[in-house]
Amino acid sequence: MGVPTRLAFSLFFFINVISDTIMLAKAQINTTLTPVNVGVILDMDSWYGKMGFSCIQMALSDFYASNSLYKTRLVLHVRDSKRDVVEAAVAAQNLIKNTEVQAIIGPQNSMQANFVISLGQKAQVPIISFSATSPSLTSLRSEYFFRAAQNDSAQVKAISAVVKAFGWKQAVPIYIDNEYGEGIIPFLIDALQDVDARVPYRSVIAPLATDDEISEELYKLMTMQTRVFIVHLSQNLSSRLFTKAKEIGMMSEGYVWIVTSGIANSLSSIEPSVHDSMQGVLGVKTYIPKTKEIENFAVRWKRTFQQENPNITNVDLNVFGLWAYDAASALATAVEKVGGENLGSDQQMNASSNLISQNGPKLREVLLEARFRGIAGEFSLPNGQLRSSTFQIINVNDNGERVIAFWTPENGLRRKLNSMNSTGEYSTSMNDLGPIIWPGDQTSVPKGWEIPTNGKKMRIGVPVSSTEYVNFAHDLSTNTTHVTGYCIDIFNAVMESLPYTVRYEFIPFAKPDGRIAGTYNDLVYQVFLGKFDAVVGDTTIIANRSKYVDFTLPYTESGVSMIVPLRDSRRRNAWIFLKPLSWDLWITSFCFFVFIGFVVWLLEHRVSDDFRGPPSHQIGTSLWYAFSTMVFAQREIVISNCARFVVIIWVFVVLILTQSYTASLASLLTVQQLQPTVTDVNKLIKNGEKVGYHRGSFVSGILQEMKFKESQLKEYESNEGCDELLSKGSANGGIAAAFDETPYMKLFLRQYCSKYTMAASIYKTDGFGFVFPIGSPLVADISRAILKVTEGEKMKKIESAWLHKQTNCPDSSNTQVSSDSLSLASFWGLFLIAGVASLSVLIFSISMFLYKERQHIFIPFDPDQGSIWSRLCHILMIFDGKDLSSHTFRRKALQDQRSIDSAHCAGASEASTNIKCFACTSSYSAQTDNHPAIFLESPETPSREYGDPSTMNCQLSQLATSIELVGYPNQERQKPIEIDLKNS
Repeated sequence: MGVPTRLAFSLFFFINVISDTIMLAKAQINTTLTPVNVGVILDMDSWYGKMGFSCIQMALSDFYASNSLYKTRLVLHVRDSKRDVVEAAVAAQNLIKNTEVQAIIGPQNSMQANFVISLGQKAQVPIISFSATSPSLTSLRSEYFFRAAQNDSAQVKAISAVVKAFGWKQAVPIYIDNEYGEGIIPFLIDALQDVDARVPYRSVIAPLATDDEISEELYKLMTMQTRVFIVHLSQNLSSRLFTKAKEIGMMSEGYVWIVTSGIANSLSSIEPSVHDSMQGVLGVKTYIPKTKEIENFAVRWKRTFQQENPNITNVDLNVFGLWAYDAASALATAVEKVGGENLGSDQQMNASSNLISQNGPKLREVLLEARFRGIAGEFSLPNGQLRSSTFQIINVNDNGERVIAFWTPENGLRRKLNSMNSTGEYSTSMNDLGPIIWPGDQTSVPKGWEIPTNGKKMRIGVPVSSTEYVNFAHDLSTNTTHVTGYCIDIFNAVMESLPYTVRYEFIPFAKPDGRIAGTYNDLVYQVFLGKFDAVVGDTTIIANRSKYVDFTLPYTESGVSMIVPLRDSRRRNAWIFLKPLSWDLWITSFCFFVFIGFVVWLLEHRVSDDFRGPPSHQIGTSLWYAFSTMVFAQREIVISNCARFVVIIWVFVVLILTQSYTASLASLLTVQQLQPTVTDVNKLIKNGEKVGYHRGSFVSGILQEMKFKESQLKEYESNEGCDELLSKGSANGGIAAAFDETPYMKLFLRQYCSKYTMAASIYKTDGFGFVFPIGSPLVADISRAILKVTEGEKMKKIESAWLHKQTNCPDSSNTQVSSDSLSLASFWGLFLIAGVASLSVLIFSISMFLYKERQHIFIPFDPDQGSIWSRLCHILMIFDGKDLSSHTFRRKALQDQRSIDSAHCAGASEASTNIKCFACTSSYSAQTDNHPAIFLESPETPSREYGDPSTMNCQLSQLATSIELVGYPNQERQKPIEIDLKNS
């Protein structure tokens, strides 16, 4: 034997030894493994059951392959529930009692789980389901139920977000009549209400419904207005439903179909014909991130599944298989953590305790603490529930599905998952959704409702009345009814302006004998009862009615008003001449007359003899002058330009004031002054006066709320009846006032404008509106159409035809029943102009005076003897004197000079030149001597009395005598008189 041969033999022997050693070690390990019995309850003849069981087997195989040193091994005991609730319950009881399983995976659906969970709770055996998603199972409050799948209630917010994004106001759920279908409905309705969407109808499909029964239900849905349907059915029922929906034309334009996650998660396994029937459907699908691990597992699973089930083709793994895989892995991990000695013993069940598992509580605690990264994502079961994750919003198109958005509880809808708003703002905007192909291969968003196309007309209830608003007439010869009026014409115009056609007919709310069948509240309530599809007429929008129906926007003005008789308030009394002006205007006018007189006196006192003299004479002259401007009869001559400016403005003010007074007084004396007999509603209540209201109106309730007694209320049926009651008066069996809605009161005033007036508005309403059932999709469109009609020319034509008929009465809205006094508010601008002008001129005049007399006013005073009061008296004395430099007194002085020259100064040539004579009496010399003092000044001192001195040749003594002969009044002697004498 050569060396190579010996080496090969030695290597082979060494390998065999090692192999035998490994096999011996494995055998030794296998002798220490602890089998743990676990039950599996599934519908083994269904595709879901086969897929779930296949994933469970692969999960355990992968788990123990990667954890070969674990001491426990799950031993699966499979039971077929045969799609029956009783079979599932019997299987669970057999597994717990006979097989003594430590846990049960399953059952497959929510109906079976309801019973199995109760058994597990009683025996303290954990029940782990990967496909029972009904929220109703949570209400069982079982500590031993673990849902390794998403609760169906987690997706309702995603559905409501889609509904809100497109602005749909109604949606009809179509669900299966069992625990699976009913469990989601309360949560779905609450979520829709949160986005202002209503559920007008619930479509319930029996689990064993035939195709004919499904078609019958779909035809029923076609007769309704709502076109948004939310489908929550089993895969079998949903496939049949959409096939029938396409056959009868409900997968066409205008329809919206939204499927829940139970259907959306299984779209990949439906038949191609069913998929073709679901074109345009939206779905909420559980989001599972695409990873390499999932792709590899899907390939392995599909190969294994087809080997085990060669008769099943076209299968794809979905999220329920992934959840089954993770549920089995979680249970295997929990069993290993609890330990295998007790779990594997034959004494695990306590017979004396009615088959209660002693290891169940430990296993339950470990399952609650399970945390790992599963094949479907993060796996944890807080409170026994799988945490909610992200949903995809998908759109079924062509041969597949397209993701149009993602939804998360924190951020709502997002176009891309990685574009979540960092601010955490919850979005329900349509802008966050991708493009959608709707049923009928349409790209425009359906409005969510349509008028039924089965030929049925809308039943429009109308009140039986004979007013301009609604005029109902019955032709006995032809047994036909005719409804006309203002409200009817507006409704017809509104319906014509809609972008679609609505067929309707008017049905009177009347008894067989033609009389009205009830009040307006009764008529509105018929819509709530479903006897009428709408109500058109003079129906007022009030809060109590809005509890039962929806109103459109109002098309008339609102409010409840009071009508009372008019009386002529002209009074022939001695003081009526004071009524044209209000007291504030009288007082202001008087003050301004006094003020203007004072201003004119200040401006004229130094330059005009008319405003000089004793104080009483000056006061009287000033007031006389000011008040005489009312009749423009002032005889005093105004000399200064400043005074003339003030008088011009004041005369303009007086002219406007007197003309207004004359016009108002003439109106008071000649025009009939109509005043309401009552203006205060509380006075009617206090005095116990009787009041009236229209029969059948809601106004009676308002009057009673205002504390009117029943004995004070009287009904009337027509305008004529109201006029008769008002004419009698409350004391004679009539009424003192009538209450009705403002539109009716305006029609009444057009008929009796000279006798009554609208005294007050006592109640606020929203006017007339059309009535529809709560949540009706027509309300929004008709409200918009009302705005379009009321803002156009059509509304004017309707009003002209019914409300603005020929009448001898003026428009009641513009009629004035009384003449108010003129107030200061109408003339304050004139007084402001006069006041500002007078003050400006006064300030200017005083400034000029101070500047002109500055040499005599601002002379130095002895600090010991002088004071502010002395200086003020000195200024007033100077102001009280004449301004001899004015042209008025200069002209008078020249005349006096000529008379003096002719009488006393014929030959006085010896008078020295350049001598100035001053005759003055100062405030200081006046205390000791009443004669004027003569002061001599230098020739440079300017003259202040006679101007040019070249014409005077009088001697100083002769001039003094002449001054005495002139005879100036004593009050003027205090004014210094300066005479400048020069030789000619």
